Amino acid sequence: MSNSDVHSRRLQATPRGVGVMCDFFAAKAENATLWDQQGREYIDFAAGIAVLNTGHRHPKVLAAVQQQLTCFTHTAFQIVPYENYIHLAERLNALVPIEGAVKTTFFSTGAEAVENAVKIARAATGRPAIIAFSGAFHGRTNMTMALTGKVLPYKTGFGPFASPVFHARYPNALHNVSVHDALDSLETIFRSDIAPQQVAAIIFEPVQGEGGFYVAPPEFVTALRQLCDRHGILLIADEVQSGFARTGRLFASEYYEVQPDLITLAKSLAGGFPLSAVSGRAAVMDAPEPGGLGGTYAGHPPAIAAAHAVLDIISEENLCERAQWLGTQLAEALNGAGCRALAEVRGYGSMMAAEFHDASGRPSAEIAKAIQQQALAEGLILLTCGVHSNVIRFLYPLTIPDAQFSTALNILTRILSQH
Repeated sequence: MSNSDVHSRRLQATPRGVGVMCDFFAAKAENATLWDQQGREYIDFAAGIAVLNTGHRHPKVLAAVQQQLTCFTHTAFQIVPYENYIHLAERLNALVPIEGAVKTTFFSTGAEAVENAVKIARAATGRPAIIAFSGAFHGRTNMTMALTGKVLPYKTGFGPFASPVFHARYPNALHNVSVHDALDSLETIFRSDIAPQQVAAIIFEPVQGEGGFYVAPPEFVTALRQLCDRHGILLIADEVQSGFARTGRLFASEYYEVQPDLITLAKSLAGGFPLSAVSGRAAVMDAPEPGGLGGTYAGHPPAIAAAHAVLDIISEENLCERAQWLGTQLAEALNGAGCRALAEVRGYGSMMAAEFHDASGRPSAEIAKAIQQQALAEGLILLTCGVHSNVIRFLYPLTIPDAQFSTALNILTRILSQH
């Protein structure tokens, strides 16, 4: 059946609120390559929105899941627990950048992890309010939409949202928001909206995902930690997109001298299987009463097995180091392409993005979209992001073969040179 025929069926069968970027349909995939139903080959620089740091169908992930399927598929951990869940929690407790006793609990999606981090913070502090940042993306549930700092398309028509939630400014030198400006906006919230003694947590992304891959400056993160300590507020690092070697460290929080109290994890945690987690200081994690955390599919056994394999792959294949090397090659190619519209290349490791402005210096969604469409026509899948939709983010599997990566960079630089 042709792509156009399946597209017509999609329009009839699924609601328009499920936005779809590509007009073709996946038939199979392997590592960094995806084929559609017509047999056309694509280089996948989207990776399921940062889910496939270890690539499509990594043999060790498949083997781990297949082994689990020979045992059992589901029990619900809070009904009949299983040792593999506990073992994975132990591994993450030892790996996350939080000193002292740490505990971890599992869910299915990034939004669930964020929701439960908020629940944990409120239970631990007895306070109601949460502060997030402009440009943030934390999910599509009611609470996480409230936390998200981008209206279109994520919040349009869906309010009212959970409260009390407030948004401070996120530092962004390219758009003239200094660290001082961002910190001052927090003080403005404390003066104008809610007392700090009523704030349970501040949640931030060390590298904003959907917001445009803006990196939190170290001095900003240090100041956040100090502010939280001063007022008894918990600090939550949302690493749903930045975790598991994407930034060249296992977690982006490792780039900072200070540590969060809670960290949310998902996406590449389980190599394509739905799994998320909240890890944090044990005393904080123990605040909710028994039964307050969990979910029917939380910590689904095949996904837990996949996550064990992912942690092994990251270590055995040195994916943190490879993320650094690939990111360096990408940045050099982007900066050397002679693109007049390129305003900035930024990121850590292989969590890299390119921002585009028009001739007047204003953010240009049109240029970013044109580059994305030209790349897709040449068999390279790219994603846009940013509050202005003028940023292209690069989320290739860290396992991508060198020759294929070079091919993708050649496509990119040729297209960029035309803009």
